[in-house]
Amino acid sequence: MGYTAVFAGLVVDESGRAVEVRRVAGSAFYIVDDAGFERHIPTDYVDRQVLKAMQEQVMAHREITVEGMLQFMGQDDLFTKAMVEASIDKMDEHMEQLLNTGLPQEARSWLGLMGLRVVIDFRGDVVELNMPEATETDE
Repeated sequence: MGYTAVFAGLVVDESGRAVEVRRVAGSAFYIVDDAGFERHIPTDYVDRQVLKAMQEQVMAHREITVEGMLQFMGQDDLFTKAMVEASIDKMDEHMEQLLNTGLPQEARSWLGLMGLRVVIDFRGDVVELNMPEATETDE
């Protein structure tokens, strides 16, 4: 069971209502209102689905992701590129760590401002995932 809710504040139900996070016996749950019945969905079940989708998007656009990270960091040398690529290759390990530690509130706020929104059904299945997408700019 999840100890944190990685995407707390970014998850809504199919009606667009914000999903509450509640701790029970040390584990975190997303609470979905199902016609008055509160369904407790382990946060790691939902969070793994979202992280997997993000990982697939990163891998599908690996070169663009690496270039974007290098620009963000203000570095464009061979060693930094190798470090970023190695980090992408170890995403599974990073995901496990993230599920245990969570994201800082600032990072969740930033993701929300960028348009990240996770829609789940009453079983906790992700039915819609709105993620920020890279846009092409004129140079």
